[in-house]
Amino acid sequence: MFEALFQTFEEPETGVALTARLSALREELTRRNLTGFVVPRADQQQNEYVAPSEERLAWLTGFTGSAGMAIVLAREAAVFVDGRYTLQAGKQVDTKVWSVQPLVDPPPETWLAQHLSAGDRLGFDPWLQTTAAAEKLGAACAKAGAELVAVDGNPIDVIWTERPALPLAPVSLHGKQFAGEIEADKLKRIEGEIAKLGADALVLSDSHAVAWTFNIRGADVAHTPLPLSYALVPKSGRPTLFIDHRKLSNSVRDHLERTATVVDPGALTSKLVELSKSGASIALDSASAADALTRLITSAGGKPIRGADPTALLKAVKNDTEIAGTKTAHRRDAIALTRFLAWVDREAPTGNLTEIDAVEALETFRRDTGALKDVSFPTISGTGPNGAIVHYRVTRKSNRRIAPGDLLLIDSGAQYEDGTTDVTRTIAVGEPTSEMRDRFTRVLRGHIAIACALFPDGTTGAQLDTLARQYLWQAGVDFEHGTGHGVGSYLSVHEGPARISKLGSTPLKRGMILSNEPGYYKTDAFGIRIENLELVVAAEVAGAEKPVNAFETLTLAPIDRRLVDLNMLTGEELSWLNQYHERVRHAVRGHVDDATKAWLDAATAPLSL
Repeated sequence: MFEALFQTFEEPETGVALTARLSALREELTRRNLTGFVVPRADQQQNEYVAPSEERLAWLTGFTGSAGMAIVLAREAAVFVDGRYTLQAGKQVDTKVWSVQPLVDPPPETWLAQHLSAGDRLGFDPWLQTTAAAEKLGAACAKAGAELVAVDGNPIDVIWTERPALPLAPVSLHGKQFAGEIEADKLKRIEGEIAKLGADALVLSDSHAVAWTFNIRGADVAHTPLPLSYALVPKSGRPTLFIDHRKLSNSVRDHLERTATVVDPGALTSKLVELSKSGASIALDSASAADALTRLITSAGGKPIRGADPTALLKAVKNDTEIAGTKTAHRRDAIALTRFLAWVDREAPTGNLTEIDAVEALETFRRDTGALKDVSFPTISGTGPNGAIVHYRVTRKSNRRIAPGDLLLIDSGAQYEDGTTDVTRTIAVGEPTSEMRDRFTRVLRGHIAIACALFPDGTTGAQLDTLARQYLWQAGVDFEHGTGHGVGSYLSVHEGPARISKLGSTPLKRGMILSNEPGYYKTDAFGIRIENLELVVAAEVAGAEKPVNAFETLTLAPIDRRLVDLNMLTGEELSWLNQYHERVRHAVRGHVDDATKAWLDAATAPLSL
């Protein structure tokens, strides 16, 4: 009945093949007179989703998470993952040859300092590490009396004989009807930011920044419409766009050349060398610029200025056109989500559905809109104990049947030309336990606290994060991920620089879109998460002495009333839930069949204390 076009469910390779790869890497390191090597989960631009040709960490270790690192030494090897992936890494990695270590606390450098010996030579690829990351590695090596060595050519690429080719997806124009601002006007704003930095030029090393600046989209990586590319923007004059010419049709090239000089990526090195020879100050994005770029500029006589890419904040604040587009996208998505939730409620109690069935069905309902470009990330469909794995990705081997008494956690999103969506719902199959209802209601109360927050202009995500956790903390529990991330406009579903988390230091500005997704996860039992996207808007507060902001909820999908313990809600919280469900019903009811209307009416009916 259903088929997923954008997702696969194959298990990563394991066993003998991976053991042989580790041995082959050690042989190559010996040939290069290296004691060890660092393998980040990264491409040259630190993208979250990378092309198959850049999946070196997964190829070597079997770990497929979106964040991680491996360090291979002559006699020891470790895979480093954050709290989202601890359970996943333990299942995917051969723990006989790899130890699974924390990525953040303590960081890999602590492990290195303990396992390196004086005289060791640790290799790293300067195109796959930022300068800050390379400096941390260098400090760890120095502490042990070892040497950090920037390699010329990645040793994994030598032994990966069947490495996929680099992507060459066609580039398309993202017109003003979606972007809301032409390239020339964006470039003027960027030039103003370059002047503030006191730089002669800015390297756009993040393909998201290039895509936003030049109003282009592509398909070089999964789930994010990126054309892998670079750009060099001078403080005045014509910018240069570095992109493979094979991705450009004649009409796209002609359009781009009205604004920029378009050349192949290989010209980036010579262009930077030429500019650096004059002693130019060149701004680099600390988060995405490869250490190789810093080294190149410095060695040629230039001055690298490392800091935040100013386009990140410009891109995060959506204009009126982008806001209108994302609201349209969310209304469209709401219809698909409602059809899906009604279908799950009808089919899951039979015990015949699996996690993969849920993924395929939801993608099909979104395809039925006629506007789906891609899913915005691999759908997380976890039931029972799989739901407790925060970033679980179902495979044919792990696929679990959805049984009565389970909770189904489904976290998904869509890429439409007018907007990007991301939504999580937790669904009760059969009768939930009192513990499930207690934890769900605590998560819901935290979600509502964020949705209803009023905060003065200049407030950061870190200052709001506690609101989402307070009711879980009262029960002595928490969740090991941020409460919210920024979301792009037909770009990355995980967009910086703003976020709602303990580490969210960027002030939230009107026009930003962020997720609101507190959760709770009981290992080997169940997982709960409720996620909507929120738009930062102005709030009218009588007597306010400074501007005040609030959130406008964009996502429209029923929240499972069967999991709500009404005795735990305040009157204000219950009013929010009922009003939210009224909005959902109003937006969706006229666009679904009679059976789905009946389900929607019941799923959004007002609750009372």
